[in-house]
Amino acid sequence: MADKVLIYGASGHGKVIIDIMEREGRYKIVGLLDDNPAVQGQTFFGYPVLGGFELLNEGAYHDCQLILAIGDNLARKRLWERIRPLGYKLACAIHPSAQLARDVTLGPGTVVMAAVAINSGSRIGENAIINTGATVDHDCVIGDYVHISPGAHLAGNVYVGELSHIGLGASVIQGIKIGRNAIIGAGAVVLEDIPDNVTAVGVPAKVIKGHADL
Repeated sequence: MADKVLIYGASGHGKVIIDIMEREGRYKIVGLLDDNPAVQGQTFFGYPVLGGFELLNEGAYHDCQLILAIGDNLARKRLWERIRPLGYKLACAIHPSAQLARDVTLGPGTVVMAAVAINSGSRIGENAIINTGATVDHDCVIGDYVHISPGAHLAGNVYVGELSHIGLGASVIQGIKIGRNAIIGAGAVVLEDIPDNVTAVGVPAKVIKGHADL
């Protein structure tokens, strides 16, 4: 019998997760949650939007696992920090076309999208997103709440800190460390370590600004 799951977020990202879970066939999607009253009680991509956070707080769906369909890293973290004390468990979503080496580890709540490749020895944290067509080579460490955007490529032994975002089509050479809460711009080529709390863009990538610690 398939495990029951609730998807939190009636969004474009939510549509992708629904498609992945339907293709996997491991879960029965009970419905969606969203805190926007305008979508509650409506149907989204074929499933009912049952309500918002209050339903979890009431314990109405304690027999369901959750997956957070929220693309923004910090928003995803803050939502899970509210939900975690309620005792719910997180599901993972892995597209059938993704290629994962046998010793890859995925943290709870992580989403792996179509045509992704994750090679041997890599460890992916909690509530991370490895988006369409991204590649993560051997022995990489991807922190919690990281988003690796579509078509981004990480060579071997890359470290990406919590809450960081690797932009569309960016490339990171082997052995690089990207700090916590860093943003790597679309198409950037990262040849040197990137510190915490900065944005880096260009070829080669250079830091252009800092931002507040989270």
